[in-house]
Amino acid sequence: MALQLRWLSGQPDFETIWQAMQDYTNARTADSPDEIWLLEHPPVYTLGQAGKPEHILNPQTIPVVKTDRGGQVTYHGPGQLIAYCLIDLRRQGIYVREYVTRLEDAIIATLAHFSIPSQRKDNAPGVYVQGKQVLNNLYGRDELVKIAALGVKIRNGRSYHGLSLNVDMDLRPFLGINPCGYAGLGTTDMQACGQSLTLSQVGQVLSLQLKHQFSAHTENVYE
Repeated sequence: MALQLRWLSGQPDFETIWQAMQDYTNARTADSPDEIWLLEHPPVYTLGQAGKPEHILNPQTIPVVKTDRGGQVTYHGPGQLIAYCLIDLRRQGIYVREYVTRLEDAIIATLAHFSIPSQRKDNAPGVYVQGKQVLNNLYGRDELVKIAALGVKIRNGRSYHGLSLNVDMDLRPFLGINPCGYAGLGTTDMQACGQSLTLSQVGQVLSLQLKHQFSAHTENVYE
């Protein structure tokens, strides 16, 4: 069955897309195609289902939305590539842990394509780079810095929400939170790692990597 990629234009607000993901997941049948939605959001903090409000330190004027995904708090904003993954895990024959691993693998392979080495971190989902790779050199030599975050929701064996990859964005709003619940966790983007790229360029590669992870013929839809 085809994996359908939807490239959503503009900067649709988080709550509109969140509702659309729920609607698709609730309405889908055994024959519904898996979909991946690629987009960017206007500035917003999102708090996971079990998220602790104390991890929001100083939101200023950025809205905070309590969601139903896993994880703590993260930031979405312009210059960050979002991939919302609506995957029927039962049809794929995979469980949640393997699903998360496949998302991380797709991000790691995408970064490698652009000559950015990256890795996982024990007990901290997402993808990280060594601080020494960041051009502004704000981080210690051995400190891992987050470049991509994960947050997923599984309902009746089907996933929604997904991943965010920092491409070329204003990173200052991350200072207003404990990213993913970790005080002092550094964040970076691909630009700070020496790669000047558009969301479209990165999205083309990420979509191919996700296609590889979920072994599907891909159809593109532009909206």
